Amino acid sequence: MTYQQTLDYLYSKLPMFTRVGAVALKKDLHNTLALCDKLDNPQHKFKSIHVGGTNGKGSTSHMLAAILQKAGYKTGLYTSPHLKDFRERIRINGKMVSKQYVKDFVKNQQETIQEIEPSFFEVTVAMAFDYFAKEKVDIAIIEVGLGGRLDSTNIITPELSVITNISLDHTNILGDTLLEIATEKAGIIKKNIPVVIGEKQAETEAVFITKAKLENASINFAGSSLHIENAHQKKAHLIVDVYKEEKLIYTNLALDLTGSYQLKNILTVIEAILKLKEIEYSIPDESIFTALKNVKKITGLQGRWQTLSQNPLVICDTGHNKAGIIEVMQNIKNTPHKNLHIVIGMVKDKDISGVLALFPTNASYYFCQPNLERALPVSELASQAATFGLKGNTFNTVQAAFQNAKSKAEEKDLIFVGGSTFVVAEIL
Repeated sequence: MTYQQTLDYLYSKLPMFTRVGAVALKKDLHNTLALCDKLDNPQHKFKSIHVGGTNGKGSTSHMLAAILQKAGYKTGLYTSPHLKDFRERIRINGKMVSKQYVKDFVKNQQETIQEIEPSFFEVTVAMAFDYFAKEKVDIAIIEVGLGGRLDSTNIITPELSVITNISLDHTNILGDTLLEIATEKAGIIKKNIPVVIGEKQAETEAVFITKAKLENASINFAGSSLHIENAHQKKAHLIVDVYKEEKLIYTNLALDLTGSYQLKNILTVIEAILKLKEIEYSIPDESIFTALKNVKKITGLQGRWQTLSQNPLVICDTGHNKAGIIEVMQNIKNTPHKNLHIVIGMVKDKDISGVLALFPTNASYYFCQPNLERALPVSELASQAATFGLKGNTFNTVQAAFQNAKSKAEEKDLIFVGGSTFVVAEIL
């Protein structure tokens, strides 16, 4: 098979959550364990950091990978979903896995895949673990796909577990209360392995403390011990001072991910780095400063409050649940502009009305649907949006909506593209 035929095989033969939703999910770790068993259990052959949470786990994973790479560690990074290229999911020192490796892995494992009938995600996790083991990485940052307890990535024993935050998302799978979702996410807390929780939330705090106690895992809430002062934007960077209790530990720390929500993620990252230093990882301050200033360049991260062009200003963001959209709206509010144009598409299994209620009525809307089975039909999206006073035109494709927005926008206007990771993927 060529590389393209290999991808077609993975996409068409294996149940894929991003395309079809919950029916693609396997409800236990059996398939991942069986696949990895055939690969001689690569998950035991490299050190790792496990990153879960509802929002911010992608940015947090990329920041940690950038810092460890700059500190001299050969660093693997596994994330999902990809935006443009399947190989974005599996990187070492920022470089994507080769097409040849993807081809060879699928060819060599085809018999096993047909025998086990795993999901697309289960195969990509096994592929990543096999690659990191073969390439002998010093450490790999492994981002949880969905949930935690039953996520395919949850067969590793990491050096550190990180949970960014908890908000309502994938409620049809993880539960429809913060408590239920936190319980699933807490499933990555392992025996005697320290855990860092990004945000301390009254509704979920006890879940994490109880689980950590049960596993004899030390627990730190980043938002309790660390805080930020003097946050401001300077050109293409977010500049912050980080304090631990009353002591200034990093001054003028510049981050090239400029969304206001990164203020929470940076505390999670710094707390995780302090914890890694405690367990004798050598991470000089210089590597932290250099890495955070260049996360996108070092790791290839895209779609996080990303500026695509100027005059008119075009920005995209992959935020797609209520908590994510609240942050996006704050960023829009903080961005000087004359008129606001919003290109929006969504997928069916989200809290559609909860998200739409957060959008402003004084914007021009360009409703569209991403090209996948889970996409919410554009007519349905426009109809639901109208009940919240959001008015605009409908387009059958993301590109048509985007081109129309660009033709209507004036120089000082802002075009925002989002509502779904898949809308952003098509724009990129």
